[in-house]
Amino acid sequence: MSQSDLVLLHPPSVYDFRQKAIMYGPISDLIPSSPIFEMYPLGYLTMTNYLEARGLRVRIVNLALRMMNDRNFDVPAFLAKLKPRAFGIDLHWLPHAHGSLEVARLIKQIHPQIPVIFGGLSATYFHRELIAYPQVDYVLRGDSTELPLYQLLLSLLHGKSPEKVPNLTWQADGELQVNPLSFVPENLDYVDLLPEQMIKMVFRYRDLQSVLPFNGWWKNPITAIFNVKGCAHQCATCGSSREASELLGARHVPAFRSPQNLVKNIIDISHFSRGPIFLVGDLQEAGEDYVGQVLEGLQGLSINNEIIFEVFGMPPTGYLQAIDRAVKNWSLELSPETHDEALRRVQDERVFYSNVEMEAFIQQALALRCHRLDVFFMIGLSGQTRESVLATIDYCEHLFRQSDRRLSCFISPLGPFLDPGSRGFEEPERFGYRLLARTLEEHRQLLLQSSWAQILNYETEWMSREELVEVTYAAAETLNALKLKYRRVNPAYGRQVAKRILRARALKNRLNDCARQHQPAPEDLKGEIHEYSVSTVCDKRELFWGRHLLNFKLLPILRVLFAELRELRPKQ
Repeated sequence: MSQSDLVLLHPPSVYDFRQKAIMYGPISDLIPSSPIFEMYPLGYLTMTNYLEARGLRVRIVNLALRMMNDRNFDVPAFLAKLKPRAFGIDLHWLPHAHGSLEVARLIKQIHPQIPVIFGGLSATYFHRELIAYPQVDYVLRGDSTELPLYQLLLSLLHGKSPEKVPNLTWQADGELQVNPLSFVPENLDYVDLLPEQMIKMVFRYRDLQSVLPFNGWWKNPITAIFNVKGCAHQCATCGSSREASELLGARHVPAFRSPQNLVKNIIDISHFSRGPIFLVGDLQEAGEDYVGQVLEGLQGLSINNEIIFEVFGMPPTGYLQAIDRAVKNWSLELSPETHDEALRRVQDERVFYSNVEMEAFIQQALALRCHRLDVFFMIGLSGQTRESVLATIDYCEHLFRQSDRRLSCFISPLGPFLDPGSRGFEEPERFGYRLLARTLEEHRQLLLQSSWAQILNYETEWMSREELVEVTYAAAETLNALKLKYRRVNPAYGRQVAKRILRARALKNRLNDCARQHQPAPEDLKGEIHEYSVSTVCDKRELFWGRHLLNFKLLPILRVLFAELRELRPKQ
């Protein structure tokens, strides 16, 4: 088996989730992963490709997924067999605050001499606190760390001081060192996704399970491409908003992937996969010329993959027609957050659109070849009351009446945490939030609470944590019934969701009773609690696109495997 220069480990949200009875709630129902947050960040792939292109060997290990799929998977024994020159651990999403540091602690017990490197947006925000933990040697800051990581690894390989490595927080003789955050690339063309690297890694280490992005990906292989880092919008609850990007990554304007490079990445993915390709970020943010070049590049290509476009603001006339001309199979995702236009303006005062404009946009899309249009709403917004949440569900029925089965609506709580770096987190009083955790350690402790009502790091002037939980189940119950009525969901799926909501409410009440009596959750609830933390606000299968008989193209995969086999053969 090949020796690695770097092993990138993705931890579970809570390290010992297999031994704990924690009701995570529906915090992950609208993302591909489970409440264990086993989906590793896309940056793992770009870092791998950047480093491998420069002669270093990288291995990705989705530790969270391995632990989920095998209750007997021995993490310390597995880590003991890994002997890279360095370990990398992501603390990108704050729900990994517990698991990431516990995995790092294990590594230091087993391999005290191997350096541990942290990175990600949450690691960036808490870098000064994070570096103080004895199991953390280095923290790379910012939203783009491929080049700094390469320079850091070279420093480690040659025994040199990392004092010139950009974006790095570290310690020298017990003194905090914060190197300038100077690597902030102006565009994203310097690194590609290159899906063949995943195939090579599977073959090289004989380990398919560790490379899979999330549970169920093999059956539903959705792939994402970031066409932008940073954002022009300033949504109050978003940790990647314009203000958050300035605070965390010194990024004052968005950085885009060029139209040519974006099309190239789409083509590269389509060579190996028939699954949907999700373009993360609204193409319109880069301007009309950019959109035109992307769609011109896609036009005429023999790509049958579903291309999913995000829309942040209402597009100009002709945008949807241009997509329809250029792309054979396409869908849309729209996130108005709330039906209440006044609250929507508070959420993002820079870009506002009315319900009338949105409904006209939806009708235009459904008049074309749009295969699917998902509309997302949120619970926990500034100014939002219980009545407002339930009125949003009424508005969902209004949209159902105006549309056909291609349109569906989703609602979920803002959870488990209000994002550090967002305006809501940085200015909670202004937006009516009451923060219940500020530090990294406080968030680590919240993750160990038995019920998601106690895990939330905020409540609002209008709803307590318990009220946020209760209205979530009430809204989900009504929306699920509407989906059944308007045939937006498989009847069997809908009936299962209804049963899960009832059981989840009962479990929530039982856990609250235990908390009030300062008692731990009963041992017999462990498996049941996890079951009723998944597919409660909706059935997770609602998020997946249509499957193919064969999701992957075998001939191109075999070519990559044979090429890797030739590369691994000893030279004569």
